[in-house]
Amino acid sequence: MLTKLKVGLRPLVSKINLPTVLKTAILPGESMERLFMATQAGEIFYLGDGCIKTFLDIRPQIIKLGATRGGYDERGLLGLAFHPDFSNNGLFYLHYSAAGTQGPGALSERFKPDSCHPETLHLKWMNRETHYDHIDTVEEWMLQTDSPPRKRRTLLNLRRPFFNHNGVNSLNFSPESGRLILTTGDGGAGYDPFNLSQDDLEIAGKIIEIDVNKSVSIPHLPAATRFDELPGLLQETLTVMAKGVRNIPGISFQALHHSYIKYAGNVGQDLAESIFSFVQYKPVPVSRLVQASRLNDTEKEEITNLGWRGWEGPIPASTIKDCSENPSLDENILAYYHEAVNLSTSRLQPLTWYFHRDSRPDKFEGTALTGVQPYMGRAIPHLSGSVVFTDLLRNQESQAPARGVIAYSRIRPDGGPNEYSVIEIDDPFGSQSAYFVSLGANSNQTRLFLGVYGSMKVTDCNQGMIYEIVSV
Repeated sequence: MLTKLKVGLRPLVSKINLPTVLKTAILPGESMERLFMATQAGEIFYLGDGCIKTFLDIRPQIIKLGATRGGYDERGLLGLAFHPDFSNNGLFYLHYSAAGTQGPGALSERFKPDSCHPETLHLKWMNRETHYDHIDTVEEWMLQTDSPPRKRRTLLNLRRPFFNHNGVNSLNFSPESGRLILTTGDGGAGYDPFNLSQDDLEIAGKIIEIDVNKSVSIPHLPAATRFDELPGLLQETLTVMAKGVRNIPGISFQALHHSYIKYAGNVGQDLAESIFSFVQYKPVPVSRLVQASRLNDTEKEEITNLGWRGWEGPIPASTIKDCSENPSLDENILAYYHEAVNLSTSRLQPLTWYFHRDSRPDKFEGTALTGVQPYMGRAIPHLSGSVVFTDLLRNQESQAPARGVIAYSRIRPDGGPNEYSVIEIDDPFGSQSAYFVSLGANSNQTRLFLGVYGSMKVTDCNQGMIYEIVSV
């Protein structure tokens, strides 16, 4: 039985743009960790000496955000990671949607699978060089002593089919392998229309390890959608950690004896949000995947599989539509029957999950998972050793101001699924809307930081707040 907890929110920063990443690092020449905050618009700030300082501003290099869809967008500056030896070498890494890369999108019409029209279940992404939404780039940068940070090299250029599901908080270094981890969403549009997440050669819908210690630098690196489109030298730097990803708010690591628990959350479609955990995994070199494809080797590599698009967390992916004969009822249809059956025994079971519709006590009706972090501190005793997660918005019938949710779960000794419990908060927001857009931690996971925004629109500027989650 999980203990019911209440926490406070200590304000740290206000009036910034939407915070996508919250991380700490030690600047070269210093000994104290600083809190860094990356915004979707393209700014990176840090807290130093009681004030906010600008670390980097790449707003001109970010694609124009919110021009359509009423100001809502899922592109921008999405990932920031500091090299494990950042305090000495000054290396850090960015993932962002690049300016000047806007395309028309991969489909001209809204997509929804329909088993009565089987062609909708087997769509192919055609004419990729012209039918895409934008290009994401992953870059290595260096902080210099007497001049602004500069870009050293491009690690990947990714052509994305749609504007959404690009991942967020998408870069992290693995304390286990020492490699840079990139989490990519399935490409967007809902229901993964091209099933990119289950195709071993598609970059979309994967958790990827990048060996940044291999000194590969390719000028004018072309944009790719598949691993076999990448230059051979670049393929040699990549391994696939997991597939079956819909959209993911990063990956985090919790030390366990002589290994690490990996946490990854999968944002749901219509039904459920899921948090996965795993210790053992078999990273598969991209070069091996490409070679197997060229040799027409039909034996599949055993890649850790989160189950999408056949499964939405613990249940088969479904479509929901209104019943024409009775508008008060919904018709629920299994979206991808054969995929759900084929993945039923090979997919990873989630550690915990929550539903978009749930009236049980101490549960909540969620919208979208926005962060997953282990907490190893002692300041909030009953939370120590738990995994904490946040949801963007609690679905509620009343007209009360929008509120995000914080909740937690624990690892079971047998590694099986576990329940979760909502964490009550001292609400400092009053009548203001508060969407919980990001969750971060310091390097030893003894402090948790919450990013909040007052609007769902990226075009509504400077409505961001950063809090530390504290004991009450």
